Amino acid sequence: MKKIVAVLAAAGFVVGGAVLAPVVSAAPQAKPAPNQVAYDPAPIAWGTCASPGLARRGAQCGFLEVPLNYSKPQGTKIKIAVSRIAAKAPAEQYQGVMITNPGGPGGSGLTLSVLGEYVPNGAGEFYDWIGFDPRGVGSSQPALTCDGTYFAYNRPYYVPVTQKLEQTWLTRSKNYAKACDTAGGELLDNVKTTDTVNDVDVLRKALKQEKINYYGFSYGTYLGQVYATLYPERVRRMVLDGNVDARKVWYQANLDQDVAFDRNIKVYFDWIAKNDAVYHLGKKGRDVEALFYREQLRFISKPAGGIIGPDEWTDIFLQAGYYVFGWEDVANAFSAWVNGGDSAGLKALYDASNGQGPGTDNGFAMYLATQCTDVQWPTSWTRWQIDNWITHLRAPFETWGNAWFNAPCLNWGGKVGTPVKVDGSKAPPILLLNETLDAATPYEGSLELRSRFPKSVLVEGVGGTTHSGSLNGIACVDDKIADYLATGKLPARVAGRRSDAQCEPLPQPVPAGAAQRKASIAANDITRADLQKLIIGARG
Repeated sequence: MKKIVAVLAAAGFVVGGAVLAPVVSAAPQAKPAPNQVAYDPAPIAWGTCASPGLARRGAQCGFLEVPLNYSKPQGTKIKIAVSRIAAKAPAEQYQGVMITNPGGPGGSGLTLSVLGEYVPNGAGEFYDWIGFDPRGVGSSQPALTCDGTYFAYNRPYYVPVTQKLEQTWLTRSKNYAKACDTAGGELLDNVKTTDTVNDVDVLRKALKQEKINYYGFSYGTYLGQVYATLYPERVRRMVLDGNVDARKVWYQANLDQDVAFDRNIKVYFDWIAKNDAVYHLGKKGRDVEALFYREQLRFISKPAGGIIGPDEWTDIFLQAGYYVFGWEDVANAFSAWVNGGDSAGLKALYDASNGQGPGTDNGFAMYLATQCTDVQWPTSWTRWQIDNWITHLRAPFETWGNAWFNAPCLNWGGKVGTPVKVDGSKAPPILLLNETLDAATPYEGSLELRSRFPKSVLVEGVGGTTHSGSLNGIACVDDKIADYLATGKLPARVAGRRSDAQCEPLPQPVPAGAAQRKASIAANDITRADLQKLIIGARG
């Protein structure tokens, strides 16, 4: 993600050949909007950020106090952790705040305020970039954690091929839900998407803005959809990358993901085969795939290094289905294990995305806390059994792993709500982004969102498999973002249910380049790769 600017059109200031739009100054509170939350927040007391990467950039951090329950605005308060990287342009060129969200739900977004530096052409410099940890997440208070041992090594095999395995996972899932019920208390009733949407609007008020700009990834696109539905008059510009299909929250969305991830892992195995001279794992994708499943079955009785069982093996490879950035690391670990019996790379990859110890399950706990209460999930295990076995027959890679990831929703303790009917008919022009083969948020979701937001424009990364990967150096995509943030300009909308502009996707990596890229990363910095890890968060 790169940079962009905006200045007074009357002054005729030009960036990259485009005259920039009129500026928007920080405004005092405007007249109340129809949906405005009846709560006036205290100012945020800004101070130094604990994150070295944020501190190095001169970011400010603080807490926004909000009601735990918006139906009782004078009742219990909680604190939302917020960061701000101030606009670098003169005051007369200011374009407002850009609130960001990395998704999840459950993803920590506090460091996402660095995103502005990745917008091309300096276009990010005329916004205050705002990162925040949603309620219950990360540095916000309280933060939900239920069982830090839940992702311990060598867990029972995901695929319930015996009644004992099935019952083991049902018991594990029920116990986790129970632990969260005990730990979360009243918080569990108040962490729906609508609660976070209200927090965003209170944040707008605390920042003394009449309108917000918003950049959301993955689940963050759903947060943006709901905000733009409830508060359309409060939206100035909005970029949504990797778009959730509002028709399918959340049970069907997960089943759709299973099929898409199975397709993408085959694409990945084909890439490994194409680079067999480097990895020596098979000259055809189907051979690499067969090797993957043979090793998985072997790990049931004999885990790699004594700790990497069949489930950990699946979880390690899952990131390759999300995006192209980690392809080399996973293939190197795969090759080191198969060709040299070295499990260190596998362990490092698993540990990097699955913490163990007190508090490390926060992202997972909050993923469930939101998804389990946004909408009623099927309450019959028979329904889950049938749907997941049918899906598994088509897509064995991730189906049962994903089923058990979500299974605590069967016994979740929080009060269930009703999803907002997403309607962008009153929203201003917004920019939608999606690669064609995105597995976490399948492309059909962007087409549906485009139809619900009649002023929106969709840019497609044709044939790409990366999830929410904008501002990663693809000029065709990133320059359109820059133009939109600078001037409000979007590509022309075309007729039909299709994308409006097509770009090349993020490219598959060339293995030889990995070492040079890693060598350039400074200690304690926040890189674009770090931001991408935030975006997949608790499985995106």
